[in-house]
Amino acid sequence: MSKPIAVTMGDPSGIGPELCVKLATEPVLPAAPLIVGDLGLLRETAGRLGLDVAFTDEAQPQAGAVPVLQPGAPLVDPPVGRVDPVCGRAAFDYVTTAIDLAKSGTVAAMVTAPINKESLSAAGLSYPGHTEILADRGGAERVAMMLANDELRTVLVTIHMRLRDAIDAITREAVLAAIRFADEGARGYGVAAPRIAVAGLNPHAGEGGLFGPEEIEIIAPAIAAARAEGLLVVGPLAGDTVFMQARQGRYDVVVAQYHDQGLIPVKYLGLENGVNVTLGLPFVRTSPDHGTAFDIAGQGIADPASLIVAFRHAARMASARRADGS
Repeated sequence: MSKPIAVTMGDPSGIGPELCVKLATEPVLPAAPLIVGDLGLLRETAGRLGLDVAFTDEAQPQAGAVPVLQPGAPLVDPPVGRVDPVCGRAAFDYVTTAIDLAKSGTVAAMVTAPINKESLSAAGLSYPGHTEILADRGGAERVAMMLANDELRTVLVTIHMRLRDAIDAITREAVLAAIRFADEGARGYGVAAPRIAVAGLNPHAGEGGLFGPEEIEIIAPAIAAARAEGLLVVGPLAGDTVFMQARQGRYDVVVAQYHDQGLIPVKYLGLENGVNVTLGLPFVRTSPDHGTAFDIAGQGIADPASLIVAFRHAARMASARRADGS
């Protein structure tokens, strides 16, 4: 892969800088990383960890050094392991810079280290997470979150909102859009004809209306519409068993109705293998399936496995896009 993959450093107060340094020491990667973050902090982190890796200003390339694109002024003594508005703003700037690089085709894809929602809010930014920033800055009318590992893939109908609001946001149009995204997401992993399962909202998928009307009035009609489009989709199925069935190989991807319904099964199988993929964008974006981990920031014990897996998934999906001309 000739173009680099942009990797954002995430919240400077969290484990993002450490993860980026450890990624840079990975001996074999499918593409060259371009880190979007703070050059001084990355150098300081590498020295503190005793890791033999050099970082250089992207505008002044050096042989054997990992290039860093630093938006804005250098950070001055950023705090470790706590919410900070300066760090929240810096994390936001890293993400938006990487989005612009991906949109312009300067990089093959983007991978994002974790950001902290409280830090974003402290900086006066109203975005609840990466997905919403990507949709806004990326110019997408609608996006969806897919969580994936070697055993499960799940796409969410609703993402970052309180549960009471999420239930109201589950409409026929939203469910149908998520089904389409599930098909797109599975194809991005090389599945030619994805088998899609849709989870119900209520216990036992509503039990024929006894536990709620949403399955009958909203979810089933969306499934019927997706079938009419030629998609291989079944449901609504009970949320407490559908992920087990998918893990057994019966389905390629599951559509979940709300955040925790879809994310708990994937995260239970191990954060180190989980990857967050944003669907609907004109470029590839992945991220590790964990947060900023303020509780262990600065201790040198953060596991880079999920970021490395996210990087490899990004390279794989970017190659698939090039192959099909999208």
